[in-house]
Amino acid sequence: MRRARMGISSRCLRVWQRNFAVYRKTWKISFLPPLLEPLFYLLAFGVGLGVLVKGVSYRGEVVSYLAFIAPALLSVAIMYNAFFETTYNSFVRMYYQKTFDAMLATPLNIEEVITGEILWAATKSLIALSLMLVVVSLFGLVSFPHGLLLFPLALLGGLAFAAIGMIFTAVVPTIEVFNLPIFLFITPMFLFSGTFFPLDTLPGWAQGVAQILPLTHLVALARALCMGQLYPGMCWHLAYLLVFCSIGIPLALRLMHRRLIK
Repeated sequence: MRRARMGISSRCLRVWQRNFAVYRKTWKISFLPPLLEPLFYLLAFGVGLGVLVKGVSYRGEVVSYLAFIAPALLSVAIMYNAFFETTYNSFVRMYYQKTFDAMLATPLNIEEVITGEILWAATKSLIALSLMLVVVSLFGLVSFPHGLLLFPLALLGGLAFAAIGMIFTAVVPTIEVFNLPIFLFITPMFLFSGTFFPLDTLPGWAQGVAQILPLTHLVALARALCMGQLYPGMCWHLAYLLVFCSIGIPLALRLMHRRLIK
């Protein structure tokens, strides 16, 4: 892993193709969690806890708790699939399996390998969303045709969290250290990004912190699309994710290049 040539070309799609070929061999294992996970969450939180929570205020309307958390569960799936793909899975390919070494022995350079990894992670988010959307739609919790916009949103959110994961992969010394970003970054986002309760129930300072977290904006967009309530404020959430990707992806490429040429 010493190739110093820089630049990105369509060859990065070969990395995506390689990961997809591996996924096709294990798809039966990867197929079940996105189908069963939303069902378990909806039963536990939506049906169980929903009995105690009669309704949640959302943009001047009172909606069921089930309808409130369903878009958040889709967003969390996007986050998890992209983040864990470019942390644990990418680290294994880089450090243990030496897959990156093998790919860099071809005309591929570091930037193309990492770009392919990020694109594949975003694809994993899209696959997970597609499967979960089937389950959530059966509960009547997605408004169509607005819900179709969840697919490009999954790709955008997947790119954002794939970049975050790759940044951590570039700096952690061992695979065990991934426990720190999961505990200090991913878990707080899972709990405090408007997933299980409205942000306006938090103190002012906590609402400000929540606005820094990318999952907050992904949840806001997914919730609006699922409920078919498009509003001008969505542009702010979309702009945040676009800017986040424009900064996070180049940073991930730079840090991984620095790590791999050492």
